[in-house]
Order: sequence, then structure tokens, then C-alpha cells
Amino acid sequence: MNHLLKYTLIFFAAVAAALFAVIQFFPGVSIPWQQLTGGASTDTETVDRQLQVPEGFRVELFADDVDNARWLAVTRRGDLLVSQPRRGQVSLLRADGNGDGRADHRRVLIDGLSRPHGLFLHEDWLYIAESNAVGRVPFDHSDGRLAGSYRKIVTGLADSGNHWTKTIAMGPDGWVYLTSGSSCNVCIEEDPRRATMMRFRPDGSDFEIFATGLRNAVGFDWSPKNGALYATDNGRDWLGDDFPPCELNRVKEGGFYGWPYANGDRVPDPDLGVGAGPAVQQKIADSIPPVHDFPAHNAPLGITFLRSPAQPARYRDAALVALHGSWNRSVKDGYKVVSLHWDKQGNIHQRDFLRGFLGENREQVYGRPVAIAEDAGGNIFISDDYAGAIYRVASGGDRQRAAAATNGQAPVQAPRKPLAIDSGAARRGEELYRRYGCAKCHAEQIPLRGLSKRYSLQTLADYFDTPTPPMPNYGFSGTEKRALAHYLMSLEAGISSSIDQLPASG
Repeated sequence: MNHLLKYTLIFFAAVAAALFAVIQFFPGVSIPWQQLTGGASTDTETVDRQLQVPEGFRVELFADDVDNARWLAVTRRGDLLVSQPRRGQVSLLRADGNGDGRADHRRVLIDGLSRPHGLFLHEDWLYIAESNAVGRVPFDHSDGRLAGSYRKIVTGLADSGNHWTKTIAMGPDGWVYLTSGSSCNVCIEEDPRRATMMRFRPDGSDFEIFATGLRNAVGFDWSPKNGALYATDNGRDWLGDDFPPCELNRVKEGGFYGWPYANGDRVPDPDLGVGAGPAVQQKIADSIPPVHDFPAHNAPLGITFLRSPAQPARYRDAALVALHGSWNRSVKDGYKVVSLHWDKQGNIHQRDFLRGFLGENREQVYGRPVAIAEDAGGNIFISDDYAGAIYRVASGGDRQRAAAATNGQAPVQAPRKPLAIDSGAARRGEELYRRYGCAKCHAEQIPLRGLSKRYSLQTLADYFDTPTPPMPNYGFSGTEKRALAHYLMSLEAGISSSIDQLPASG
């Protein structure tokens, strides 16, 4: 009888998982958990059907199956480097030599890193920003291979909490600039390097804090027109759909940009600014407001000024910004790349550049753009950590894609083999779920749906080593990760109430 009950429960768990996989593709059903964690895929047909660019450009799928694709850098040869934090590696995509629109080859360039994110090439060095350090390694541009050993030049960077990614770039002044996001949604940081922009010499010396009050400035670049430094910044959560705005800041040495005491244009934060003492009120008054607002929760990440003379005149010196897309919002917004244009008076005008990642019903998500890089020929590469893809946008309208109307549905895949839920592990996972207050986000804002379609028990457990912000890294042990994975899968399958009847594997 016990065996009969066991296999009956496993059968219904598999059926439930399959139903969730079917349900998520119908309009009106939200899947924000997947939008945070990634694990989707795309193909040429989807790109041709969905993605749209301005007249005079065309968009192509340059590479797929690039899991958790984040930051980009272009080599002198035209190859593309891609950081993949969740895999602890940087990969190299060979330039399109045969003209088919796709990368000719992909291989891992370096691995074994701690959640590498930002990267850039300078002279014959590749610089990589891990979550807790910055390192560099000699790089041979001619054949795309490392020419020496990797050595860390900055260590001891904090990477706990929500915003662990680090972004780096070489400034026109010869300094290396580095950003580190906040450890929380809103709080007083203990580590003065969190929520800042820093800089140091190319060998790691003379480390200093450059600007403060930047909650999560993931992307930054210098204007080719006047050398001004601009950085995107992600506004805080849990203040409603439309406040506070995400920001574009013109960053100056010694500048304070408001967080955590103020949001937007010096609006006191309800938690740490309203009713605060004179010292905080003075900090708010002295803070530097953003030069441009993005809609709340759009999550602007990469920003790149276009420099190639191959670009149409109206886009030369414009900046492209990747809006990763909202999670803390009742109706999704963002999920596109926009262009920013400065007029003669210095006013900034925003236009859509690459759109179609969000379906017409504003529920189906096809991708989440992250970073942007431009090569010497004017090709624009855009990474997508949700679909694990790299897109190439080039000028020339002869192959212009026109997106057709679509309801956003995708083929339903067969369910994986039934999940062997361990009741003992699931009970321990439920204790962790309650201890860390996970329901605050996952009960409504980020429902746990479709996990079994995108993860096995092992890959879901591995995910907790490199969670996608805003989920913190709690430093779970191997046993805790396994327990939480079993509990979450039991939740999805709708059998959490029957955990005590499930077999324990020991």
C-alpha cells in the first residue's frame, strides 16, 4: 500500500508540474519568478517575430544557449567576451566570419571565478570584476586566448545581500572605475564601499571612493562629446507601481546622490528621510538629483554611448540603455533597450530602440536585456540573461525585421521525469522558507511557478549560490540548498500539504 501511495503521489506531482507548464503560456498568468531567475530560451523565429528596431536597423540572434549572459566586451579581432556569473566563467564568442549572422564558435575563456560580472579590455589585459574582487589576466587579441595567469588586484569587496554584482570600466583619465550596489532595499550600510562608485589605478593601487548614494548603479559610460560620466541607478522597491523613478545620474567626484535618505529629485525616503534630524535633512538638500528619470522599476542596467561613424547620423553620440524590466510592479514595464539623445540645450530625450521582449498582453516575457557593446564596424551587441542570448543590431534596412502580431504563446514541452520529492528535506526547506521570510516576496510579487520546467532539483539547489538580485545570497549550506529546492518543488506541484506522506530518501 505504501508503494501504491508513493507512486500515486509522484504521478499527481508530475501532472501538476505539467499543468503549471501549460498554464504559464496563457495570457493573464504572471510568471515573474522566471523573469528573475532566467532559464528561458529563444530562437531565430522568435526574434524575427517579436523584436523590433528603428527604421534603418536590423536585429539578429547572434548567439543562443549563453546561460546567464551578462556583461560584454569586444576584442580587437571583433570577438565578443561574455560574463556568466551563475557559471563562474567568461566565454568567448568568435566573430561572424562566414556571414550567417551567428557567432562562429563559443568556448569558455576562464572559469572558477566568484560570480564574475563586469569586464573590459585595456591594452593587452582583460579585467574582470568578480562579486568580491577585481582581477586581470594577459589577453592575446590575435587568437582570443589568455597569455598568462589570472591575478586579483583588488580583494575584500563585500558581496552579501541584494546587489552583489560589480561593474568596471576604464575611464578616459586612466583610472579603473568600479560600482558596488547596496546590500539591501533601503538601509544604512555598514561597509562604506556599498552603494558607491569607486576607482583605482590599473594595477589596483590608490583605491578610493569616487561618489556615494548610488543604490545600484550597474552601468556607466563617458559621453564622447564632453567626457561627462553617466551612470544608471535602480530605485528602491515597495513604494508602489510608479515611485520612485529609476535614474540616470551625471556622476561627479565627491558627489552624493541621495540613497538611502532620498529618492528621485530629493524626495525624502519614507523609511529613512521623513522625520529625520537636521544632519540627514542637510544631506538630502545637498544631494545631486538625476538628470533623467526612467519609469519606476524599469531597472536600467547597461549604458553605452555609440561612437562608430557607421551609425546613422541621428544615433551618433546617443546612448543606449538596457531596461532589464520590472519585478516589483503590478503591471510589467521596461523589458527593452532605449536610446537617449541630448539636444543643444542639454535636455535628454528617450526613444525606444529595441523592443518586443514584453508581449502585447504585458505578461509574456521573451527576454531581459542587460548590457550593450559596439564594435569597430558599428555592430551593436546586446546580452539577455533571461533567454541566455546575444543579439546583434546593425544599420541597414534591407533585412529589417517586422514583428507580426502574436498572442505570445509557445509550444508546450513534455514534462520531465517525475520529481522524487524527499519529505524530510522538504520539511527542513519549509523551515528555512519561513525563517527567512521568503513569503513576503513570493506570496504575491514573485509567485513560484514553472520551476520544474526550468530546473531539476539539483540545478534549483545550485541556483541559491548565485541568486539573481534582488534575492539575497544567504550562504546556504549544501544540505540547506537541497532542502529548500525540495520544498519549493513540492509547493509548485501542489503536494506540500502531503509532505508527511511522501517517502524520505534519507
